[in-house]
Amino acid sequence: MLSQYYEQIETIVLNLSLMALFLLMGFAVHDVLKKNDVPLIGRAVVYLVLFLGAAGFLAKGIIQVFWQSSGVGG
Repeated sequence: MLSQYYEQIETIVLNLSLMALFLLMGFAVHDVLKKNDVPLIGRAVVYLVLFLGAAGFLAKGIIQVFWQSSGVGG
């Protein structure tokens, strides 16, 4: 049974790992910004860049699901 779902399990674990990495990067960035007293605009820019990186991975995953369901990349 495990061999049937190997690709799905691999995809889920990859996505969860990427989510955990972005979360850890967010914590690390927050700690560095807090310790160095970065101004509000600097924090906003850094968090925006981190969010856009995570949103890119999320968009890639959504596009991939739609393409595979329509038979484009599969």
